[in-house]
Amino acid sequence: MSLRQKPWRPKAPPAEQPASQRGGQDDRQEGAQDDEGLMDAPWQDTRDEDDNGETRSGTQAERKMRFLFALRSHGVTDSRVLRAMEEVDRGRFVKGVFASRAYDDMPLPISCGQTISQPSVVGLMTQALQVGPRDTVLEIGTGSGYQAAILSGLARRVYTVDRWRRLSREAQDIFTAMGLTNVTALVRDGSFGLPDQAPFDRILVTAAAEDPPGPLLAQLKPGGIMVLPVGQSDTVQQLIRVKRLENGFDYEELRPVRFVPLVEGLGNE
Repeated sequence: MSLRQKPWRPKAPPAEQPASQRGGQDDRQEGAQDDEGLMDAPWQDTRDEDDNGETRSGTQAERKMRFLFALRSHGVTDSRVLRAMEEVDRGRFVKGVFASRAYDDMPLPISCGQTISQPSVVGLMTQALQVGPRDTVLEIGTGSGYQAAILSGLARRVYTVDRWRRLSREAQDIFTAMGLTNVTALVRDGSFGLPDQAPFDRILVTAAAEDPPGPLLAQLKPGGIMVLPVGQSDTVQQLIRVKRLENGFDYEELRPVRFVPLVEGLGNE
């Protein structure tokens, strides 16, 4: 890793990047790998019929086991992250006809035309963030609230902002129902961060900017970490980890991704 005082630039276009998007500060996000999910239903016990008309059942323990196996197969190995993801039922954040697909490793539609991220990407970004139990975390892009709920099990305090008022309200309702008292959802233009609560130990950004936004870098504590996708276009991007040092910032490239741009301003709904 090298210390860079100038804006970050990708080294070269990654070859054959699979499609992966996250809109503005919403929850649209997919991994750079195009793997199929191994889960086919939420945490709760289910019963359905196979092609021969015979009934098969899936217990909660079996589905958790398969969910964790899917995460590990994508590279999520940190025990604290796996435990936090095991404790958060993704089914709470998926409504309507897509509820039965809540534990597929794929993005699913939510309100405001956005999506909930696939679990493997949530796990990989959370793992890269290296959240400690005493950390205060800022998330840019609340979306469904799934990512923030997982962060709540790892950090002392989580602030999550979104440009869509409806998404922020719905996420806060879920946090309250889950008894997550250390998470606060706010309606904000995430490109400017949350200066009234800064500085932060960790910052997670879920949409791509050409360079790490200056306001977010300024709100990162010395020794703090920010994880975000960066790139000059929607085809040349890297997920990077930024560490703030005493005399600058260190940039580490993690993996190729493709996200839609970080959007300034608030949503109309």
